[in-house]
This record gives sequence, structure tokens and C-alpha cells, in this order.
Amino acid sequence: MNKIIRYVFVDLLRNKTILVYTLLLLVLSISVYSMEDNYEKGLVSLLNIVLFVVPLVNIVFTSIYLYNSAEFINLLVSQPLKRTHIWLSIFIGLAGALTLSFIIGVAVPTFVYAFSISGLTLIGCGILLSLIFVSIAMWTSVLIRDKSKGIGLAILLWLYFGLLFDALVLFMLFQFSDYPIENLMVALSMFNPIDISRILILLELDLSAMMGYTGAIFRDFFGTALGMGITLFVMLLWCIIPLWLSLRYFKKKDL
Repeated sequence: MNKIIRYVFVDLLRNKTILVYTLLLLVLSISVYSMEDNYEKGLVSLLNIVLFVVPLVNIVFTSIYLYNSAEFINLLVSQPLKRTHIWLSIFIGLAGALTLSFIIGVAVPTFVYAFSISGLTLIGCGILLSLIFVSIAMWTSVLIRDKSKGIGLAILLWLYFGLLFDALVLFMLFQFSDYPIENLMVALSMFNPIDISRILILLELDLSAMMGYTGAIFRDFFGTALGMGITLFVMLLWCIIPLWLSLRYFKKKDL
């Protein structure tokens, strides 16, 4: 496993897309923090970049890399190696390289310009989102053999988590505005890792008032140790379950 992880990791570090992604995040982060006189304003501006750019790049890049590495994966499978070790090694290599890019591009400037609980929350959510969308991409890539369909599904999933889910939640809020469904909103937010990250960071920045009465419900839940524990557990499930599904399918798939 170590040899495969090292090969994938080093190969990705030389990839031009990874280098451009890292440089783009670094330039955007420094620019945002430099333009704002208050680090909290910088965090709010950087929040949108983390919630949309990071998941998009992770899910699309991972999908393309896996489809382009099909021959390499077939070669590994033909060797006396367990498929579980092969798949987990590729995941660790991909997740490690993309997470390192996020750390260099966002975490380092945040440590320098906005070292605080809210800044650490942004970094933690960004790292978890990187792992989650790499995991989702691995599941969609092994599930669909056709490259164009697989990448298309990855982009559709990003659109769903990034845009469509919020639209569906708003539609539900308007349709059932006469009913006390605030607790239901907390439960629904668990079905979208991007929403969970957004709520956690806004609460740390003390911007929950922007969400109205629902914001008070979120603060009552996410502000407790139990609520934070449940949230972290759900985020870990978002990473583990797609990876487990992809591994289960990869072990049985006829390559």
C-alpha cells in the first residue's frame, strides 16, 4: 500500500491541475484577507470559495483522474494485490494531495491572517469537504464505466449539494411556513455536508441572526457538545459511506 500511495501522491504533486488549484486558492485567500480590514469579513468572503470551489474541484478532478488511470488500475489488479488495498491506497493518495493543496492555499493564509476559532472551523470544514467529495467521486467513478456519464454525474451531484438542495429547503420552508418545522430543518441539513459546513462557520462568526428563528434553533443544537459530536459523526459518515460503497463495488467489478 505504501508504494501505491507514494506513487499516486507524487504523481499528483507534479500534476499541473493540482498546482494551479493550489496557487488559485492561495492567491484568492491572500487577496480576500488583504482587502478586508476585519478578518471576520475575510472569512465570510472566503467561505463561499471554500463551499463551492473546493467540492467542485475535488469531485471533478478525482473523477477525471480515476478514468484516466483505468489502465494503471487494471495493471494493479492483475498483480497479486488485494483490491481493498489498491482502492484504499488510491483514495489516500488522492485525498492526501488535494487536502495538502487546500492546506497550502487556504489553511496557511488563515493561520496568518485569521487565527481564531472561526478560522479553525473553516479549515476543518474545508478538509472534511475535500475528503467527502473525493470519496463521492470514487463511488460515482467505479459505478459508471463511461467517462462522460461519470463526470456528468459528478457535476450533477455537486450542483445538487451546492445549489439545488438549498432551493428545495427554501421551497419547503415557504410551503410549510405555518408549521413548526425548524427542528426538521436541522435534520435536513445533515443530508448536505456543504450546508453543515456553512451553518457551523456562520454560527462561529456569530451570524446566526441572519437565519432568523431557524438560526436560534441551529445555535441551540450545534452550540452544544452533543450537537457538535453528532455533526462531526455525520460528516465522517459522509466520507466513509461513499468510500465503503465504492470499495464494495470495486471488489466485485469485472474490469
